[in-house]
This record gives sequence, C-alpha cells and structure tokens, in this order.
Amino acid sequence: MTTIYLMRHSKAKMDKEYINTNESLQLENEKFVLSVEGEELAKKYSKIKELKNLNMIYSSNYVRAMATAKYVCEVNKKPLYIDEDFGERRFGINSWDELPKEFFSNQALDEDYKMPNGESKKEVRERMYKALIKVIKQNKDKKALIVSHGSAMMFLLEKWCDVTYDEGYVVYHGNKLLLDGVINAPDLFKFQFDDNNTLVSIDRITL
Repeated sequence: MTTIYLMRHSKAKMDKEYINTNESLQLENEKFVLSVEGEELAKKYSKIKELKNLNMIYSSNYVRAMATAKYVCEVNKKPLYIDEDFGERRFGINSWDELPKEFFSNQALDEDYKMPNGESKKEVRERMYKALIKVIKQNKDKKALIVSHGSAMMFLLEKWCDVTYDEGYVVYHGNKLLLDGVINAPDLFKFQFDDNNTLVSIDRITL
C-alpha cells in the first residue's frame, strides 16, 4: 500500500492592497508568503505523527507551499522536491480587477469554465492527477507528502469523490463525509493506493 498525504499550504499573507510591483498577477500569486500565524501552524502540523518517517516530500513552486513544506522537511531530514504541476489553478488574467464576480462559483459548477488564458477545473485535475501518479510510482509501498493549494486539491478530489457546491463544498468519498465547507489553510488528506495505483481510501487528518 502506498500512502500519499496531500496538504494545503498554511495561512498566507495575501493582502493585495500592499503589493506594488510590475510583475504579472501569476508571479504575484506565486510569491505570497506565509503570515506569522501561518508559520506557526506549519510548524505545528510538521510535528504530527502522520507526517513522520516520510520517504519523499514535494511542493508546488509557490512560496507559501514551499514555506509550509520546509518544516516537514526539517522534521524528516529530507530534501524538498519542487513540481509546478502541483500549483494552484492559473487565472489567466493580468490583474485581480479582471476576475469576474462569479468566477469561483462558475468554475466550481462548470468543468470547462475558465478565463481565455487560464485553466479550467478539468485541466487542473488532469495535471494534478498526472503529477500524483508520478509520485506514487516513485514511492511504492512508502509514504510521501505533497503540499499544494485549495482549489487544485478540490478539483483533484472530484476524480474520486461526490462533490457538491453551494457557497461551499460538500465532499463524500463513498458514504464518508470528508468535507463540509472549504479546505482549510493548512489542511491534510491521506490517500492510500494499491499496487495498481487504484485509490483504496481517503481520510482527512485533523490535529
């Protein structure tokens, strides 16, 4: 059995009104750092029993994800592997002002909805799953952690789960309620896969 932990990054400082750069929105989004509270929460999560004795640790290329993963790396004395395929969904716009008011609900309800240069829910799920399979193959019968992002994780969960949306998500895997609301920052899910890379179980791990 291969165990993969999928974790959303800890709380970030995303005060857009304090940002004044000439960088693209995508770069700004990638560079948001953890808040002081986020750093403390990341440290706390890194010490839980479930995240000890990991074989490998992965993160998206976003600063807030790498900053969350670094604490788990320190506890496990393991290096961090960066894979941009675990990044958040790309909006495909130049500024936050261009984002339609109903963007998030539209994308939650429509597999193919996206901005002209952005990613749809379906496209995010496909790249996340492809990257996940690579991680599974690299960690057969072992344990690994991936630090990713809320929407990207939710879209991936829809591959196996019954997900409904109404100003929040309700997620069932079989008869098990995994989530009612939103994926927290941080939040942790445990996936177990058999020798054929078939999902056997999903659990949400709480402190």
